Amino acid sequence: MGTVVDGNSARTNSGKENRQWIYAKKPSGKLYNYRQWVGYSLLLFLFAAPFIKINGNPFLMFNIIERKFSIFGSVFYPQDLHIFVFGMLIMMVGIVLFTAVYGRVWCGWTCPQTIFMELIFRRIEYLIEGDWIQQRKLNEGPDSDARAWKKVLKHTIFLVISFFISNIFLAYIIGVDALLKIMTDPVDQHVIGFASIIVFTLAFYGVFAYVREIVCTTLCPYGRLQGVLLDEKSLTVAYDVDRGEPRGKLKKNDTEHGDCIDCKLCIHVCPTGIDIRNGTQLECVNCTACIDACDTVMDKIGKPKRLIGFYSMDDLSEEGKAGKKNNTRTIAYSAILVVLIVVFGFLLFSRSEIDGRLLRATGSSYQLREDGMVSNLYTLELLNKSGKDIKFDIESVDERVSVQMVNNIHDLKKEGSAKLSFFLLMDKGEIAQYKQNVKVNIVSDGKVMETLKTTFIAPPSKK
Repeated sequence: MGTVVDGNSARTNSGKENRQWIYAKKPSGKLYNYRQWVGYSLLLFLFAAPFIKINGNPFLMFNIIERKFSIFGSVFYPQDLHIFVFGMLIMMVGIVLFTAVYGRVWCGWTCPQTIFMELIFRRIEYLIEGDWIQQRKLNEGPDSDARAWKKVLKHTIFLVISFFISNIFLAYIIGVDALLKIMTDPVDQHVIGFASIIVFTLAFYGVFAYVREIVCTTLCPYGRLQGVLLDEKSLTVAYDVDRGEPRGKLKKNDTEHGDCIDCKLCIHVCPTGIDIRNGTQLECVNCTACIDACDTVMDKIGKPKRLIGFYSMDDLSEEGKAGKKNNTRTIAYSAILVVLIVVFGFLLFSRSEIDGRLLRATGSSYQLREDGMVSNLYTLELLNKSGKDIKFDIESVDERVSVQMVNNIHDLKKEGSAKLSFFLLMDKGEIAQYKQNVKVNIVSDGKVMETLKTTFIAPPSKK
């Protein structure tokens, strides 16, 4: 069984189609430092968010099993489906607009797959096995005790981290309280929970120990859509062909070659194993490692930076280099993104904490009373979405209409519901038409939590 080395990659030949294993050189540079700040900040948020509670509710929870979601401490139920539908539409439109303007920056800077792989798992690999050359020599070299111990240590740490990530992932689904019960109660009481943790642990371990960049280059649907979403105005990591070509080794007083000295560092640091000089490629995740590597070389040979940089195809055209750039599209798309986010935020924070369904009592009509009042009977179903116990009252918006409770219920438990009945009363002399619209408020602590509309029927008074 032989080995073929190409750039920073190695392919093992065994007579069948084989995977090309990527050995990425340890990156460094200004953009990499920025990416670490962004990545580790997001990791801190990711690990902390399930444990943060607002008014007793998780800061973030997506309980698909119980169809209960908590976003910024506000609990959402199936009754809030319209908000989620709008949120999904915003996310889809946002992805399209963001990618069309800023390229695949999400993938390289904020995607959990990239952050975990590049800032945690690959750094552990560098620490235990060395940089890319040492890793390749270790894998291609003979079996030895040192090699075995390094592999055991690395994969043990990978499994421990994957176990930790799986618990965090489960905390987002079922909540921290339910997760703590799984961890502290006997195993036989939470068989499914323990099985889920094991499955997630093995899945994460498989992704970060073996699958790796294949997630970005093959499995991720967003990556596959990149070619459709990008156009000549999209910002992406690109190589300035006019400035860099033709390539050639560095020579004194060389006027025949471009700035690229063909050092191949941009290939060695690439986590997906591509040559950015071949143009925009599906496998590029815009991690900017090649920009840092190239800038370092340009500094050493006294050439301007950004031979590789964030460019659109227009930027690299003759018009773009002449300074004739049109930013209207970028500004317009960014403005649309901001508007969509603001609208979604308004829907989230203006949502009522009580969901109510008010109906006329089935089969009932109006009732004429001896005191000259006319009554209509209604049924009301209330759902508490506030995440806390609530005391409430029902009040009529119209001063001519009064409320008379049938069952004296004024308490809603946390995440609880209540079904009650009441009469709306109106003086017969005040009734001008057979059917008229009326409103009632659900009031708690002097604050109107929800306003519900219905109809009041009665024969009009004869004046």
